[in-house]
Amino acid sequence: MSSQYITVRETAQILAVSEKKVMDLIESGSLQAYKIADQFLRLKRNEVLNIRSTGQVVSENTLPEYSFGERVRDFFYFNDFYLLSFAVIGALLYIIFFTS
Repeated sequence: MSSQYITVRETAQILAVSEKKVMDLIESGSLQAYKIADQFLRLKRNEVLNIRSTGQVVSENTLPEYSFGERVRDFFYFNDFYLLSFAVIGALLYIIFFTS
């Protein structure tokens, strides 16, 4: 069963915006926030879902474009040790089994 009150992070995930945008919405009065135990800032789940369904908040595109070339470059950058290890092991196995 879900809680009636949610955190700023959960609100940001539901609305597909940054946490800063959620705080800006609270400061502008678009969202009503509640302090629980005078420490924890919470928002009502129903209010957040209502704002999402009405379309008052435009979701942000927080992920940059990631091209195929960048993916390939990152793959080789982060996995170069493993690729080199497999090549060395393959060369050693070839020498052991196929040379007399």
